[in-house]
Amino acid sequence: MTEKLAVTGADGLARCPWGLEPEEYRDYHDEEWGRPVRGDDALFERISLEAFQSGLSWLTILRRRPGFRAAFAGFEIAAVAKFTEEDAARLLADPGIIRNRLKIEATLRNARTIADWAEGELTELIWSFAPDATTRPAPRSTADVPATTPESTALARELKRRGVRFVGPTTAYALMQACGLVNDHLADCHARGAMAG
Repeated sequence: MTEKLAVTGADGLARCPWGLEPEEYRDYHDEEWGRPVRGDDALFERISLEAFQSGLSWLTILRRRPGFRAAFAGFEIAAVAKFTEEDAARLLADPGIIRNRLKIEATLRNARTIADWAEGELTELIWSFAPDATTRPAPRSTADVPATTPESTALARELKRRGVRFVGPTTAYALMQACGLVNDHLADCHARGAMAG
């Protein structure tokens, strides 16, 4: 990985280099990425979008997120769990999302699986893999940010064991970063301090 340091934008704020531009990245970086996300439906959305992102640019997902939310009933687990074969066919024809049969099928299966869990169980499970923040030094550059960790590997293994599909160690780590289980904003990034546990 090429080492990249925080970059100061035209507004005078230092950011992780990926969060400088375009505007969608900047807004996501400043307002969402790394902030704690709790709630089963909210985390189901993040799991689903991370799966759809696999092999693609995150910018593609951000730009289509409104379409995804409309197509998947706001990622309400109970609603998506009731989707039928006709819904699956509708999704495959929807230009507002990524029309990948395997990813669509995995999202529907995941909703059916998680719908059988107790309320709050998905949130509790995911957050149980959050590492101790005091043991993780702030990354100085992008070279200090891992693609996987022992925690993300364990999280992916447990989700798979419980029937959740399309979640490997790299996807699980991206989920952990996005949902605030870890704070991988660079040390000099203005958003680093905004993340609260």
